Amino acid sequence: MFFQYGETEIYYLKNKDKILGSAIDKIGHIERSVDIDLFSSIIRHIIGQQISISAQKTIWKRMTDKLGMVTCDSICNLSIEEIQIFGMTFKKAEYIKEFSSKIKSGEFDIDNVRNLSDNEIINELSRLKGIGQWTAEMIMIFCLQRQDILSYNDLAIQRGLRMLYHHRTINKRTFEKYRRRYSPYCTVASLYLWSISSGIIEGMKDYIPGKKRGKNDR
Repeated sequence: MFFQYGETEIYYLKNKDKILGSAIDKIGHIERSVDIDLFSSIIRHIIGQQISISAQKTIWKRMTDKLGMVTCDSICNLSIEEIQIFGMTFKKAEYIKEFSSKIKSGEFDIDNVRNLSDNEIINELSRLKGIGQWTAEMIMIFCLQRQDILSYNDLAIQRGLRMLYHHRTINKRTFEKYRRRYSPYCTVASLYLWSISSGIIEGMKDYIPGKKRGKNDR
């Protein structure tokens, strides 16, 4: 399943920002996978912090090969050491075990999260050990499919903004200017900024101070 967006969001963004609109035309429709199960999405995002995507996929495959479905019960039946053996740090294993235990005991109401506002979701998820604002925002995009998320703490988003608008730096004030412009469809703008940051548009460079601007700079 992919993040759902269409003509309404694209029309809005292209009319609000001609530069972004030109990039959208060059890139075309973006398909980004989402995980609609909130429990497994939170686990995957805890695993994926500060490691490569390939490493995250390897650990997740080990878990699914062993457990089948990664559920609250299947995690609660494991010790922290058994969780760690899938290939993560002891600290992440602790976070995952504690999160699962809180759901099982009823201390954390995971079913209610979908009913909350964006800010409430960030506050609620940030109560969990191992979940900060950036992780909460990624869960809101890649599980809950919230439409209006643009993460200031995401380095690739900042890189995409620098490349698209030829900025040398992105401070909070500049970021907020674009966030207001893209809203209420910031998440779709994020998909395109991530794509831009990867170097998908030939000739776009990163204007960060001190960065060499070679032909293959991506």
